[in-house]
Amino acid sequence: MFVSDVLVIGGGIAGLSVAARLSEHAIVTVLEGESAPGYHASGRSVAFAHYGLGNEPVRALTALSMVELAVHASVHPALHIAHEGDMRALDALEEVHRHFACDYARIGPEEARALMPCLKPEACAAALVDHGSLKLDTHAMLQAHVATIRANRGAVIPEARVALIGHEGGRWVAVREDGTRHGAPVLVNAAGAWADEVARMAGVTPVGIEPRRRTVISFPAPEGEDVHAWPFTKTVGEGFYLLPEGRGQLLASSMDQTPSAPCDAAAEELDKAIAADRVEQATTLPIRRISHSWAGLRSFAPDELPVIGEAAGAPGFIWCAGQGGAGFQTAPALSRIAAAAALGLAFPEDAATAGLTFATFSPARLGA
Repeated sequence: MFVSDVLVIGGGIAGLSVAARLSEHAIVTVLEGESAPGYHASGRSVAFAHYGLGNEPVRALTALSMVELAVHASVHPALHIAHEGDMRALDALEEVHRHFACDYARIGPEEARALMPCLKPEACAAALVDHGSLKLDTHAMLQAHVATIRANRGAVIPEARVALIGHEGGRWVAVREDGTRHGAPVLVNAAGAWADEVARMAGVTPVGIEPRRRTVISFPAPEGEDVHAWPFTKTVGEGFYLLPEGRGQLLASSMDQTPSAPCDAAAEELDKAIAADRVEQATTLPIRRISHSWAGLRSFAPDELPVIGEAAGAPGFIWCAGQGGAGFQTAPALSRIAAAAALGLAFPEDAATAGLTFATFSPARLGA
């Protein structure tokens, strides 16, 4: 049996970020079931850090993460557009930006179209532009964590799908499909859409993680149009988001959240069509051809807060799951909280100042 101080199951951004934190104090082994880290949700994220996502604790985590995120990111504006019926939601979003001292401005429809010239007049009654949002380099973030883990004598092992989990001799023991055994006194469950399945293997009460499929389409920008400076554009209510991918392509999503079993998600034709239609209804962009499309599973707890902390009655079993669609933009702060929970350390001071506690994210709130 291969023995380390901590086993982390899952090599997405959740698992790698907490493993990198823990590797500063312990020997860590990350077991990733696929051929490379970040294969599932983390490898399919548009990864744009902004405050138009999540609830109050998630936005606090985003604020606590921004400085570290900037190391592997470029500043890119986010434009939040609203119909007449969404003014209350836009007001609330403005209050969020004011609270976190963002570099933002409330603007009218003409100013919004000056930033995003493809918007139809009827698509935007008012808007908010955040000049400090970040386009994240997800590959660089993942690989930086892998490098940190390995530099600290840890291991990231691909194609290491776990088939059984037990507890013996004071250690959690994960048995891979090929029979290889890994043991450690601490096991971190960062398995994303499969987090409840990992808990069941270990005899731990699941918390009700629900994977939800989200679809993204890529299509050519208008011929001769350099779109790289166009803002990330998102409707405040139901609708879509749209952003440039380089100079000649655009990405879009209808922000679908279709419940799904854990799987290697794929884009469905109806979801692609809905995304394209919503963009065409609100903009002058004709989508004659979808260049590429994909889907990923974003994982949510019942209250849509991350689940971080030790499972009841299972010493050393640490949850790190349920990041929803905010995994990358909250990873710096969440990984510090999860590492503190795993090592029995004090709650991070800056997170406490922001009004967060271990109880905010504890699986105990969900009866686990």
